[in-house]
Amino acid sequence: MNYRHEFHAGNFADVLKHVFLTRVLVYLRRKDKAFRYIDTHAGAGMFDLGGPEAERSGEWRDGIGRLLDAPLDAAAAELFAPYLAALNLTPGAPLALYPGSPKIAQSLLRPQDRAALSEKLPEAALALRRLVGRDARVKVVEIDGYQGLIAFTPPVERRGVVLIDPPFERRDEFERLFDTLGEALRKWPGGTYMIWYPVKEPDLVEQFCRAIGGLGHPALRLELQVETPEQGRPLARTGLVILNPPFVLEAEAQVILPLLAQRLARGAGAQFQLEWLANESSI
Repeated sequence: MNYRHEFHAGNFADVLKHVFLTRVLVYLRRKDKAFRYIDTHAGAGMFDLGGPEAERSGEWRDGIGRLLDAPLDAAAAELFAPYLAALNLTPGAPLALYPGSPKIAQSLLRPQDRAALSEKLPEAALALRRLVGRDARVKVVEIDGYQGLIAFTPPVERRGVVLIDPPFERRDEFERLFDTLGEALRKWPGGTYMIWYPVKEPDLVEQFCRAIGGLGHPALRLELQVETPEQGRPLARTGLVILNPPFVLEAEAQVILPLLAQRLARGAGAQFQLEWLANESSI
């Protein structure tokens, strides 16, 4: 699978990933103690929804576009507020740019917090450096994301979250991800790890998730399907596995996932999945 983000920015997969990223960051902000945000595949950090790639795919219209179509009820509005604030919306104006995970995370960093962003493509790394500006809290490194994950762990802050969302261009991506994650967990067992994945081959995803469940850490699986998957159709199902999740995240997901399944449905078969692959009582 080739997941070029210029085509997919702001789609349903991004909405799922970024809503839960903000929920984890908000939780980390509850304590004054500093935390570290680590992004393994940071990308350029900002995407033009009026650009040729986004216009060609139109995926953002069925993602963030639909989420913004109607107001949220009070309970959902509170949970989505940090994500929507990170979009930097102008009242009455259409959404023109969609931020990637580095920019969303940067918006939630406090003076004491830090971010380490890995991006191996030179053009994307340059664009990301320009985007984050002269922010001493944020470091952009032109490096393979998996190498960066090992290099950046454990952080001096001892608290934080890693986002791992590779483009899944390699056939062995799940295997490489799993092996690197295991090494990172040995170095930093107390960190929170968020792993994004597309569901193109359900059997392969299931095998990966069950292996994650055997790592000896609490692991929460969140999946969103916007229509019944069909061969030759655009991606219809995506997921997150979150290791060492905040204790409040399951309850928050029980509000967020049904809303997304309803609001972002493209057709019949829209649904969600919420399960513990492993929890405190099973490890």
